[in-house]
Amino acid sequence: MTAPAPTTPRPWRERVPAVLVLEDGRSFRGQAYGAIGETFGEAVFNTGMSGYQETLTDPSYHRQVVVMTAPQIGNTGVNDEDPESQRIWVAGYVVRDPARVPSNWRSRRSLDDELATQGVVGISGIDTRALTRHLRERGAMRVGIFSGPALAEPAELLARVQQAPEMKGADLCAEVATTEPYVVPAVGEKKFTVAALDLGIKAMTPQRMAERGIEVHVLPANATAEELYAVAPDGVFFSNGPGDPATADHQVAVLREVLGRKTPFFGICFGNQILGRALGFGTYKLKYGHRGINQPVQDRTTGKVEVTAHNHGFAVEAPLDRVSETPFGRAEVSHVCLNDDVVEGLQCLDTPAFSVQYHPEAAAGPHDAAYLFDRFVELMRGERDQHGVEPMTRTTAGS
Repeated sequence: MTAPAPTTPRPWRERVPAVLVLEDGRSFRGQAYGAIGETFGEAVFNTGMSGYQETLTDPSYHRQVVVMTAPQIGNTGVNDEDPESQRIWVAGYVVRDPARVPSNWRSRRSLDDELATQGVVGISGIDTRALTRHLRERGAMRVGIFSGPALAEPAELLARVQQAPEMKGADLCAEVATTEPYVVPAVGEKKFTVAALDLGIKAMTPQRMAERGIEVHVLPANATAEELYAVAPDGVFFSNGPGDPATADHQVAVLREVLGRKTPFFGICFGNQILGRALGFGTYKLKYGHRGINQPVQDRTTGKVEVTAHNHGFAVEAPLDRVSETPFGRAEVSHVCLNDDVVEGLQCLDTPAFSVQYHPEAAAGPHDAAYLFDRFVELMRGERDQHGVEPMTRTTAGS
């Protein structure tokens, strides 16, 4: 095994003034962290005490400025093994006490350097607890971070923040998804083929499926049903992703065709919201969302409580107290958040389809929900045993 290159500490960044301005006029002054300049996005907070590298590279954070509630960030530096995509996706980054020198055997460079290299404007040295409390009380809102030459009079900065686009109504998944199909091969013996629609997929998701003998064909967000079925899938998967699910009309139409063919389906996060819409439920924007790796969820099918990883600002509006009749048969809420009763999962009772609003791949942990990939495998195995043919040959709901 080759030892990692030693991290050479660099002089701590000079204290460049920076200011964070919320759209309601509240501001916080601190020092620049990462790149110098300005950035805009939706201010959200993440309650995870670890996993900052996975958070930064999660495409679902596209156009969001992430506030870390844990006070010390950057202690383990940045490595080349943990990213969930090829780049940092957050629009901006907010921390209280950034590490001066990273210390970890896998560390290749500091978080500060990585943010600067990728042009991510951040701020440090502010009261992130006060900021988080403000967002909990007032809700997620537009924000700007300004440092160096971007600093100006407060009224001018506020006006620039208020001109930034809102997250509600934003159609973003095509901006983060792959533009060309690619394949993640099965690990060991190939048992199943899955067509995965990339709406902002995290790298660990197809890896978790590959570990279970699944060959994963990852397709662009705008792929058609014909393109999905061209790979002869045993199952179809819709990934996580950014933006408002109310804009995903194309993906909803594709999923309705998948449900009509009774092909086994599994969705995560954005995929859960699309399943909700396909079944006829509505979606809505949460006041401040769920983000972090310590969210309690109950699997109502087993009664088990899981600690789970979340990143969502929208949710499905479905009844918790009854089974619903849908165009594809009966459906029910399978998982619920124990903090606020938000719908965290759906399952169809007459069609082989289910979804969850959180992240069972959980690269940064916890791993309580990893069984959901096994549930997907069992769903595909059950359909194969029942029909004895590839799903693509079953072209009607009644076949």
